[in-house]
Amino acid sequence: MAQSDVRAIEVRALNAVQRTVGGPPSVVRVARGMSLFGEHAAGWLALGAAGAVLDRPRRREWLVATAGVAFAHGASIGVKRVVRRPRPDDPAVEVRVGTPSKLSFPSAHATSTTAAAVLFGALLHRPLVAVIVPPMALSRLVLGVHYPSDVVAGSLLGAAVAAGARRISRRRTR
Repeated sequence: MAQSDVRAIEVRALNAVQRTVGGPPSVVRVARGMSLFGEHAAGWLALGAAGAVLDRPRRREWLVATAGVAFAHGASIGVKRVVRRPRPDDPAVEVRVGTPSKLSFPSAHATSTTAAAVLFGALLHRPLVAVIVPPMALSRLVLGVHYPSDVVAGSLLGAAVAAGARRISRRRTR
């Protein structure tokens, strides 16, 4: 399949999400709020710092988890700069929020959100991935700033970084 065919499929999928899920202004407002929270992983880093302050017995684990989120975000930025895939730019897609760069692949929001869900979920003994990752990934499509493959790749990268951070953390606590 040619790259232009793949792009056309992704544009159709993105447009379908915007039409079916992203129509109501309230959905767009929530998606914009999620975008702001996830920008540069700032919301996740703040929550990790709060965990380190509030959960003194596990401060080190919270700091390692927060460092994992920061590393995941940095990894996504590094991949973006290598791949250099432009953000969606098609008349069928409405861009509903500003972005810090013109680069799309992978979604840094999906990367840091997945890493935070895996790492913080493990500390809280809660299955956060299923609750947090899909809405953030969907918000990137509702806002028209990523292709579906961007958010999938971002989530996979975030999960991989989180798995590595958990391995390192477990090794050091033994």
